[in-house]
Amino acid sequence: MSRRELIAMVLLSVGALGLLLSLPRSSSAQSAGATAPAKPAAAKSKTAASAAATKSSPLPAPPQLISVGPVTDIDPHKAFGSKSAPVIMEVFSDFQCPACKNLFLSTNRQLVENYVNTGKVYLIHRDFPLQMHAHSRVAASYSRAAALIGKGEAVEQTLFENQEKWEATGDVDGIVAGVLSAADVKKVRDLVKSGTLEPLIEKDMALGRMHNVNQTPTSQFYAHGQTYPYAGQINYEFLKQFLDQLLAQK
Repeated sequence: MSRRELIAMVLLSVGALGLLLSLPRSSSAQSAGATAPAKPAAAKSKTAASAAATKSSPLPAPPQLISVGPVTDIDPHKAFGSKSAPVIMEVFSDFQCPACKNLFLSTNRQLVENYVNTGKVYLIHRDFPLQMHAHSRVAASYSRAAALIGKGEAVEQTLFENQEKWEATGDVDGIVAGVLSAADVKKVRDLVKSGTLEPLIEKDMALGRMHNVNQTPTSQFYAHGQTYPYAGQINYEFLKQFLDQLLAQK
């Protein structure tokens, strides 16, 4: 091979190598490079879809009211005990009322333990917010909404225990939020904002006026076809004696 032919072959080899390096990478390499940035987009899309689903979740429907014995229009989420109990106790209450607070904190726990949980008394809570109390209607709305999602007991407890705080500030929302998860707080706020449970409070108030309720707490006892109204706070010893007398009757 002449020197001229050898130089020509070297030049051809260099040119082929340059052409090869200038070619685009294989389709598999391109696919691998394109797949990586797509993952965050998919995750972001999934998060957005989840947030949209949460935002558009429908509110729970208002409860179907029931009747037990002579008592009608009962919200089952605000009533406790056996529907076949021989005594029905219906309490018209105001969350901003000091006497209602004392009844709830000092009497209700023993009443529930000894009479409601044992099938002797069916206990009904009625909302009767008085006009003289600026924030009691709001408190009733929050309590009603919490009861609908199964958190009524915790919210009633904190509203009465912290009555002086939210009475002074009007911050019912903040007190309620302190005993609920973030998800439950959102549900309660959405229900309160929707106003769908307000007719239930109005119905309780109408029933109270029908029974000539003009102060809170006012209790109505139903037993043996008779109705026994009692206005004012009841201490547990007096209530126990009265209930035992009713239960002893044939």
